Amino acid sequence: MMPPRRPLTAFEAFVLSLAIIAPTLAMAFNVPLAAQAAGRAAPLAFLIGGGAMALIGLSFVAFSRRIATAGSAFAYVEAVFGRRLGFLAGWGLLLAYGAFLASATGLVGGFLAVALEHLGLGLPGLWQGIAAAGGLLVIHLGGREIRSITALMLAIEAAALLAILVLAGIILARTPLSAAPFLPDPGRGWSGIGFGMVFAVLSLAGFEGAATLAEETRDPHRSIPLAIVGSLAAATLLYTLVSYAQVAGYGPDGVQALAAAHAPLDTLASRFISDRYAICLDLAAGVSSLACALGTAAAAARILATLGRNGLGARLAAIDPVHGAPRRALRIVGAGNLLALALFGSLAGSRAYSEAFATVATLVLILVYMAVAAAQMVQAVREGRRAMALVGGLGAALLAWPLLNSLYPLPDGPGLLWPLVVIAWMGGGVLLGRAGRLGGPQT
Repeated sequence: MMPPRRPLTAFEAFVLSLAIIAPTLAMAFNVPLAAQAAGRAAPLAFLIGGGAMALIGLSFVAFSRRIATAGSAFAYVEAVFGRRLGFLAGWGLLLAYGAFLASATGLVGGFLAVALEHLGLGLPGLWQGIAAAGGLLVIHLGGREIRSITALMLAIEAAALLAILVLAGIILARTPLSAAPFLPDPGRGWSGIGFGMVFAVLSLAGFEGAATLAEETRDPHRSIPLAIVGSLAAATLLYTLVSYAQVAGYGPDGVQALAAAHAPLDTLASRFISDRYAICLDLAAGVSSLACALGTAAAAARILATLGRNGLGARLAAIDPVHGAPRRALRIVGAGNLLALALFGSLAGSRAYSEAFATVATLVLILVYMAVAAAQMVQAVREGRRAMALVGGLGAALLAWPLLNSLYPLPDGPGLLWPLVVIAWMGGGVLLGRAGRLGGPQT
């Protein structure tokens, strides 16, 4: 892949990972989902989930110190388990980033539509129109030099995070503090923590996004590990703090209300500050969703380009000579995002639409993460590094817990469809591998 005119720094790679993680978006959208599963112990689920993801992060760090490629998990798994399983990991990562792009685009429309409704400007189907405009903007901006995109994402996320941290600080200053959110909810127990970890994984997913920029980053063997560790640590601390503030803000008897809330930060801002501040938070969450969409589109395009030059089709790997970006792959990813919005957006509201795609992305990403952790464990055993072998094995085992809790007992209604989507997609990757479509140049 052609490098950018000026290679990215470690900090700029960190910004891209943080934008894909989208802490503002997760704190505005995912805490109620974690509360549905873990009850008042949502902060504990985020904390334990962060620990599990840290182990996975160490596996990515171990590989990124030796392998610098846009293929990320593709190259890591391939190095240990061979070409076909590596391709399958990359194929899964493509679905994950594509589904996260669809989810973030839906939330661009959802949050900005809520803000406009507060101003008396609500219209039927407004969120879809805003989301489509956001999707077009992603295509327009995504093909530009990656440095300019990271600068935009940094400005957006920093302003949004500041607004949320101010709210969290005011809530914690005005409510009694308790250790209860760091103990399992009596009504849900440890199984609730395990299920809640799914949403912690969802919230932290994308920490490895910087690895897709390895070919465009200065000193990638040092910069990419720093970006991965930094984004994971920063996001875990933010989620634990802000989820605790949300539980405290709703009060000991308000957990059910938090779990059912469509915009909990909006509600808390109105309660503790003002309605105008709530509108500002909705705007911040909507714009942060756009930053997440830009980041996931950039990562998805680079994975698609890597798959293209490894047998999926050389034209997918074409690099724009001016900006050094895989513009053709970006346009395909962006078009798929708009197609999904057109086909499925009218079937549900923005929240249900975004939650469905986020669930698909999380399920397949757990599988990819487990594969990378297993590959790192095997590699460490071969090299006699017992501590790192334990890290890889424990990381894979811990992620098996939320995966099983999300699949058993079987989810009701449309929730049963999302694992089937993942199975079908991965089955398609297996068929591509058996069809001999992996004969292109090495990653």
